[in-house]
Amino acid sequence: RGFKPKAPVCEIINCILYKLKTGVQWELLPVNHLFSGVKLSYKTVFGHYRNWCKEGSWKDCWIAILCKNKSNIDLSSCDFDGSQTLAKKGGEEVGYQSRKRAKTSNALYLTDRQGLPLAMSSPISGNHHDLFDIEVHFEEVTSVLERCNISTKGLFMNFDAGFDSDTLRKKVASKGIIANICQNKRNKSEDDSDVYFDEELYKERYSIERSNAWMDSYRSVLNRFDTTVSSWIGFNYLTFIVIGLKKFKKIKKSR
Repeated sequence: RGFKPKAPVCEIINCILYKLKTGVQWELLPVNHLFSGVKLSYKTVFGHYRNWCKEGSWKDCWIAILCKNKSNIDLSSCDFDGSQTLAKKGGEEVGYQSRKRAKTSNALYLTDRQGLPLAMSSPISGNHHDLFDIEVHFEEVTSVLERCNISTKGLFMNFDAGFDSDTLRKKVASKGIIANICQNKRNKSEDDSDVYFDEELYKERYSIERSNAWMDSYRSVLNRFDTTVSSWIGFNYLTFIVIGLKKFKKIKKSR
């Protein structure tokens, strides 16, 4: 919508990718080096990014990429976890987290067995734990797979002890997912003897920690400087796209 940009769209996206990787402030973008012809102002680049975020374009792009590369996804098992991110400038869905001793926002992430990030939930303020409105957020995460026509029935999913709750177990079971949830010692009771838990397969959960390390290499995702939720989600899905394309389209390096 709107006027056609004077510069190629690919060069505008290159500017956004530069911001994603380096974490540089928008006003410090080296636009003189990132544009080959007409040089756009950093404000124009930011304006395009915000419009795409409001439309949910980055998430739609990621879903389209997943649909075309379903054969490259390893869903023999998958991992589900939450991640707290420091919010340097405050903003929407930000709250004080005593463990981090700072203001943070929290989001839930789903990865496949390779550690490839597949989906995320909308962030919530950091003073809420991972189980806050878990039914709503779990539905939001799994809806990405459903939009790609990836069946959740029979899917094996690892959760850490922070997700040990009857509410989540019922929600997971309703989608036909096999939940491998590490039992929380605080919630342990005599009825837990019948709860299924596979320790060997749970060890595969390290892959999601590796995913967090991959994402932390993108400075705009490592710390949250965006005050709006849509911008923050946009940078996350843009990171998914970059990581996914690197795995799907492996480039042979010349010696």
